[in-house]
Amino acid sequence: MTLRPRYWDTVPLSDMTPQEWEALCDGCGKCCLAKLEDADSGEVFFTDIACRLFDDSTCRCGQYALRKQIVPECVILRPETIDEVSYWMPRSCAYRRVHEGRGLADWHPLISGDPQAIHRAGASVQGRTVPEYAIPEDDWEDHIIDEEI
Repeated sequence: MTLRPRYWDTVPLSDMTPQEWEALCDGCGKCCLAKLEDADSGEVFFTDIACRLFDDSTCRCGQYALRKQIVPECVILRPETIDEVSYWMPRSCAYRRVHEGRGLADWHPLISGDPQAIHRAGASVQGRTVPEYAIPEDDWEDHIIDEEI
C-alpha cells in the first residue's frame, strides 16, 4: 500500500484513494458504540455499548467486510456521506478532524507510526465496552459515557 506523504493535509476526503481513506481510521472504536439522540435537541450521547461485531481488545470490527450484511443498521462512513453523519462521530475521530480542517492527533498511527499509541493515550474504548446483546435496550441510557473518554 502506497500512501502520499501527509495526504490528509492536502487531499480532499473525496479524492483519497480507498487505501488512504481506510488508513485515516485511528482505531478508537467509538464509531462502533451505540449512540442515543435526544429527539428534541438533536444532541448525541455516546454509550459504552458496542456493536455485537466489535472486538473490544483490538477496537476493530470482527467482520469488517461483511458488517453491513450482518448488521443492516451499520452506518458505512464514506467521503460522500461525511457531511450527513459527522455530527454523531466523536470530535476526536480522524475522519471528522480532517473534514473539519483540524488535522490528525499526535497519537494517530499516521503521525506516531504506532497503532497502539491511541490506546496508550486513552483515546480509544479498548477494554471499556459491553456488548449490545448484554444490555436490554431499555437500560441503554444508564450506559451513557463522556464522548472524549
